[in-house]
Amino acid sequence: MNAAVATKIRAIVHRTRGSAHGPITRLVSPGDLGEFLKPFVFLDLVDHDGAPFNGSLHPHSGIATLTYIMEGAVSYIDPDNARGTLPAGSIEWMQAGRGMWHGGGLDKAGRTRGFQLWIALPPEFELGPTVSIYQSPEDVPEDGPARVLLGSYGSASSAIASPSPINYLAVRLKAGEHWRYQPPAGHTVLWTAIASGVVSVPDELRHGDLAAFEPSSESVEFTALTDAEFVLGSAAPHEHDLVLGYYSVHTSPSALRDGEAHINAIKTGLVREGRL
Repeated sequence: MNAAVATKIRAIVHRTRGSAHGPITRLVSPGDLGEFLKPFVFLDLVDHDGAPFNGSLHPHSGIATLTYIMEGAVSYIDPDNARGTLPAGSIEWMQAGRGMWHGGGLDKAGRTRGFQLWIALPPEFELGPTVSIYQSPEDVPEDGPARVLLGSYGSASSAIASPSPINYLAVRLKAGEHWRYQPPAGHTVLWTAIASGVVSVPDELRHGDLAAFEPSSESVEFTALTDAEFVLGSAAPHEHDLVLGYYSVHTSPSALRDGEAHINAIKTGLVREGRL
Protein backbone atom coordinates (compact mmCIF):
# COMPACT_ATOMS: atom_id res chain seq x y z
CA MET A 1 0.00 0.00 0.00
CA ASN A 2 1.43 3.38 -1.02
CA ALA A 3 0.96 6.23 1.40
CA ALA A 4 0.88 9.80 0.14
CA VAL A 5 3.69 11.92 1.52
CA ALA A 6 2.26 15.05 3.08
CA THR A 7 4.11 18.28 2.42
CA LYS A 8 4.51 20.37 5.56
CA ILE A 9 3.25 23.91 5.16
CA ARG A 10 5.42 26.46 6.96
CA ALA A 11 2.99 28.58 8.94
CA ILE A 12 2.83 32.37 8.96
CA VAL A 13 3.09 33.50 12.59
CA HIS A 14 3.11 37.30 12.10
CA ARG A 15 1.55 39.40 9.38
CA THR A 16 1.51 43.17 8.92
CA ARG A 17 0.90 46.01 6.49
CA GLY A 18 3.13 48.30 8.53
CA SER A 19 2.77 51.99 9.23
CA ALA A 20 2.64 54.47 6.35
CA HIS A 21 4.44 57.82 6.48
CA GLY A 22 3.79 59.51 3.13
CA PRO A 23 5.42 57.43 0.38
CA ILE A 24 7.26 55.21 2.88
CA THR A 25 5.66 52.28 4.71
CA ARG A 26 7.66 50.88 7.61
CA LEU A 27 6.96 47.16 7.61
CA VAL A 28 9.49 46.12 10.27
CA SER A 29 11.12 47.95 13.17
CA PRO A 30 12.90 46.76 16.33
CA GLY A 31 9.86 47.65 18.43
CA ASP A 32 7.73 45.08 16.61
CA LEU A 33 8.87 42.35 14.22
CA GLY A 34 12.54 43.35 14.27
CA GLU A 35 13.09 41.48 17.51
CA PHE A 36 11.55 38.32 16.01
CA LEU A 37 13.27 38.65 12.62
CA LYS A 38 16.71 39.91 13.68
CA PRO A 39 19.25 40.32 12.03
CA PHE A 40 16.53 41.98 9.85
CA VAL A 41 15.62 44.95 12.06
CA PHE A 42 14.00 47.56 9.76
CA LEU A 43 12.28 47.23 6.39
CA ASP A 44 10.79 50.16 4.48
CA LEU A 45 8.65 49.84 1.36
CA VAL A 46 9.01 52.97 -0.77
CA ASP A 47 6.30 53.89 -3.28
CA HIS A 48 6.54 57.51 -4.42
CA ASP A 49 4.74 59.05 -7.39
CA GLY A 50 5.35 62.76 -7.60
CA ALA A 51 7.91 65.54 -7.51
CA PRO A 52 11.65 64.96 -7.02
CA PHE A 53 13.23 65.73 -3.66
CA ASN A 54 16.62 65.76 -1.93
CA GLY A 55 17.16 63.71 1.21
CA SER A 56 19.45 65.24 3.80
CA LEU A 57 22.67 63.64 5.02
CA HIS A 58 22.07 61.38 8.02
CA PRO A 59 24.21 58.98 10.08
CA HIS A 60 24.22 55.26 10.87
CA SER A 61 26.33 52.97 13.02
CA GLY A 62 26.20 49.30 13.93
CA ILE A 63 24.05 48.30 10.95
CA ALA A 64 24.15 47.71 7.22
CA THR A 65 21.53 49.01 4.80
CA LEU A 66 20.61 47.50 1.46
CA THR A 67 18.52 49.68 -0.86
CA TYR A 68 16.95 47.93 -3.86
CA ILE A 69 15.23 49.97 -6.58
CA MET A 70 12.40 48.20 -8.42
CA GLU A 71 11.07 51.10 -10.48
CA GLY A 72 12.34 54.63 -11.18
CA ALA A 73 15.69 55.85 -9.90
CA VAL A 74 17.22 57.42 -6.78
CA SER A 75 20.29 59.57 -6.24
CA TYR A 76 22.86 58.97 -3.51
CA ILE A 77 25.65 60.75 -1.65
CA ASP A 78 28.09 58.28 -0.12
CA PRO A 79 30.37 58.75 2.93
CA ASP A 80 33.20 60.01 0.69
CA ASN A 81 30.86 62.63 -0.87
CA ALA A 82 30.68 60.72 -4.15
CA ARG A 83 27.36 61.21 -5.93
CA GLY A 84 25.49 59.04 -8.38
CA THR A 85 22.15 57.59 -9.47
CA LEU A 86 20.75 54.12 -8.90
CA PRO A 87 18.44 53.02 -11.75
CA ALA A 88 15.74 50.36 -11.47
CA GLY A 89 17.23 46.96 -10.66
CA SER A 90 20.31 48.33 -8.89
CA ILE A 91 21.56 48.03 -5.31
CA GLU A 92 23.20 50.28 -2.73
CA TRP A 93 24.96 48.40 0.10
CA MET A 94 26.17 50.51 2.98
CA GLN A 95 27.86 48.76 5.92
CA ALA A 96 28.05 51.50 8.51
CA GLY A 97 30.31 49.82 11.06
CA ARG A 98 31.51 52.33 13.64
CA GLY A 99 29.72 55.16 11.87
CA MET A 100 29.12 57.06 8.66
CA TRP A 101 26.86 59.67 7.03
CA HIS A 102 25.07 59.33 3.68
CA GLY A 103 22.09 60.76 1.84
CA GLY A 104 20.05 60.69 -1.34
CA GLY A 105 16.79 61.58 -3.00
CA LEU A 106 14.84 61.52 -6.25
CA ASP A 107 16.22 63.33 -9.29
CA LYS A 108 13.15 63.07 -11.52
CA ALA A 109 9.40 63.26 -11.11
CA GLY A 110 7.48 60.05 -11.60
CA ARG A 111 7.01 56.77 -9.82
CA THR A 112 9.77 55.21 -7.73
CA ARG A 113 9.37 51.88 -5.91
CA GLY A 114 11.79 49.88 -3.83
CA PHE A 115 12.81 48.57 -0.43
CA GLN A 116 15.37 49.62 2.13
CA LEU A 117 16.45 46.91 4.55
CA TRP A 118 18.46 47.42 7.76
CA ILE A 119 20.57 44.52 8.99
CA ALA A 120 22.02 44.33 12.52
CA LEU A 121 25.75 43.69 12.48
CA PRO A 122 27.40 41.13 14.77
CA PRO A 123 29.98 42.35 17.35
CA GLU A 124 32.96 41.73 15.08
CA PHE A 125 31.59 44.20 12.48
CA GLU A 126 29.50 46.71 14.44
CA LEU A 127 32.51 48.94 15.17
CA GLY A 128 34.42 48.07 12.01
CA PRO A 129 35.13 50.12 8.88
CA THR A 130 32.49 51.49 6.52
CA VAL A 131 31.85 49.59 3.28
CA SER A 132 30.05 51.17 0.29
CA ILE A 133 29.09 49.05 -2.73
CA TYR A 134 26.89 49.97 -5.69
CA GLN A 135 25.71 47.31 -8.14
CA SER A 136 24.17 48.13 -11.51
CA PRO A 137 21.26 45.96 -12.68
CA GLU A 138 23.48 43.78 -14.87
CA ASP A 139 25.76 43.04 -11.91
CA VAL A 140 23.01 41.57 -9.72
CA PRO A 141 23.17 37.77 -10.15
CA GLU A 142 20.06 35.75 -11.00
CA ASP A 143 18.83 32.18 -10.78
CA GLY A 144 15.48 31.61 -12.48
CA PRO A 145 12.99 34.25 -11.28
CA ALA A 146 15.16 35.22 -8.30
CA ARG A 147 17.69 38.06 -8.18
CA VAL A 148 20.25 37.56 -5.41
CA LEU A 149 20.62 40.86 -3.54
CA LEU A 150 22.66 39.28 -0.74
CA GLY A 151 23.90 35.75 -0.09
CA SER A 152 23.43 32.81 -2.47
CA TYR A 153 20.60 30.98 -4.17
CA GLY A 154 20.91 28.11 -6.64
CA SER A 155 23.80 28.89 -9.00
CA ALA A 156 23.90 32.62 -8.15
CA SER A 157 25.92 34.32 -5.40
CA SER A 158 26.19 38.00 -4.55
CA ALA A 159 29.60 39.65 -4.75
CA ILE A 160 28.72 41.54 -1.55
CA ALA A 161 30.28 39.89 1.50
CA SER A 162 27.45 39.34 3.96
CA PRO A 163 28.35 40.07 7.61
CA SER A 164 26.46 36.96 8.76
CA PRO A 165 24.57 34.03 7.13
CA ILE A 166 21.84 35.89 5.18
CA ASN A 167 19.95 35.47 1.91
CA TYR A 168 17.97 38.38 0.48
CA LEU A 169 16.20 37.78 -2.83
CA ALA A 170 13.93 39.72 -5.18
CA VAL A 171 11.53 37.49 -7.12
CA ARG A 172 9.20 38.08 -10.08
CA LEU A 173 6.57 35.55 -11.06
CA LYS A 174 3.99 35.54 -13.84
CA ALA A 175 0.39 34.65 -13.00
CA GLY A 176 0.15 30.90 -12.48
CA GLU A 177 3.87 30.32 -11.92
CA HIS A 178 5.18 28.38 -8.92
CA TRP A 179 8.45 28.89 -7.09
CA ARG A 180 9.82 27.08 -4.06
CA TYR A 181 12.34 28.49 -1.62
CA GLN A 182 14.38 26.07 0.44
CA PRO A 183 16.44 28.00 3.00
CA PRO A 184 20.03 26.94 3.67
CA ALA A 185 20.80 24.95 6.80
CA GLY A 186 20.60 27.18 9.86
CA HIS A 187 18.43 29.85 8.21
CA THR A 188 15.49 29.50 10.59
CA VAL A 189 14.45 33.18 10.21
CA LEU A 190 12.25 33.73 7.13
CA TRP A 191 9.96 36.51 5.89
CA THR A 192 8.54 37.86 2.64
CA ALA A 193 7.14 41.26 1.59
CA ILE A 194 4.94 41.74 -1.47
CA ALA A 195 5.80 44.64 -3.78
CA SER A 196 3.05 44.04 -6.34
CA GLY A 197 0.39 41.50 -7.20
CA VAL A 198 -0.98 38.56 -5.22
CA VAL A 199 0.73 35.30 -4.18
CA SER A 200 -0.35 32.20 -2.28
CA VAL A 201 1.95 30.58 0.31
CA PRO A 202 -0.80 29.02 0.56
CA ASP A 203 -2.22 31.92 2.62
CA GLU A 204 -2.94 34.78 0.25
CA LEU A 205 -0.57 37.75 0.39
CA ARG A 206 -1.14 41.02 -1.47
CA HIS A 207 0.78 44.16 -2.38
CA GLY A 208 1.94 45.79 0.86
CA ASP A 209 1.77 42.65 3.03
CA LEU A 210 4.71 41.33 5.03
CA ALA A 211 4.58 37.80 6.42
CA ALA A 212 6.97 36.29 8.97
CA PHE A 213 7.12 32.50 9.01
CA GLU A 214 7.57 30.18 11.97
CA PRO A 215 11.19 29.42 12.89
CA SER A 216 12.13 26.18 11.12
CA SER A 217 14.13 24.80 8.21
CA GLU A 218 11.06 24.05 6.07
CA SER A 219 10.66 25.39 2.54
CA VAL A 220 7.91 27.72 1.32
CA GLU A 221 6.02 27.29 -1.96
CA PHE A 222 4.92 30.50 -3.73
CA THR A 223 2.15 30.48 -6.34
CA ALA A 224 1.49 33.72 -8.23
CA LEU A 225 -2.26 34.39 -8.46
CA THR A 226 -1.45 37.47 -10.58
CA ASP A 227 1.82 38.81 -11.95
CA ALA A 228 3.74 39.48 -8.74
CA GLU A 229 6.97 40.88 -7.29
CA PHE A 230 8.21 40.21 -3.80
CA VAL A 231 11.35 40.19 -1.69
CA LEU A 232 12.33 37.43 0.70
CA GLY A 233 14.86 37.25 3.50
CA SER A 234 16.23 34.27 5.38
CA ALA A 235 19.02 34.13 7.95
CA ALA A 236 20.57 32.44 10.91
CA PRO A 237 19.21 34.16 14.05
CA HIS A 238 21.08 37.18 15.40
CA GLU A 239 21.87 36.01 18.93
CA HIS A 240 22.52 39.48 20.34
CA ASP A 241 20.55 42.28 21.98
CA LEU A 242 19.30 45.22 19.92
CA VAL A 243 20.56 48.35 21.65
CA LEU A 244 19.05 51.31 19.83
CA GLY A 245 20.10 54.85 19.05
CA TYR A 246 18.22 57.21 16.75
CA TYR A 247 20.03 56.02 13.61
CA SER A 248 22.02 53.19 15.17
CA VAL A 249 21.60 49.58 16.29
CA HIS A 250 24.31 47.89 18.37
CA THR A 251 24.73 44.81 20.53
CA SER A 252 25.67 46.59 23.78
CA PRO A 253 25.40 50.04 25.41
CA SER A 254 29.18 50.50 25.22
CA ALA A 255 29.21 49.78 21.47
CA LEU A 256 26.34 52.23 20.99
CA ARG A 257 28.23 54.94 22.87
CA ASP A 258 31.31 54.33 20.71
CA GLY A 259 29.29 54.44 17.47
CA GLU A 260 27.38 57.59 18.41
CA ALA A 261 30.59 59.34 19.51
CA HIS A 262 32.15 58.53 16.14
CA ILE A 263 29.07 59.79 14.29
CA ASN A 264 29.26 63.08 16.20
CA ALA A 265 32.97 63.43 15.40
CA ILE A 266 32.21 62.98 11.69
CA LYS A 267 29.42 65.57 12.01
CA THR A 268 31.90 68.14 13.31
CA GLY A 269 33.98 67.70 10.16
CA LEU A 270 30.92 67.88 7.88
CA VAL A 271 29.85 71.15 9.49
CA ARG A 272 33.34 72.54 9.10
CA GLU A 273 33.27 71.59 5.39
CA GLY A 274 29.85 73.23 4.92
CA ARG A 275 28.14 69.92 4.08
CA LEU A 276 25.73 70.16 7.03
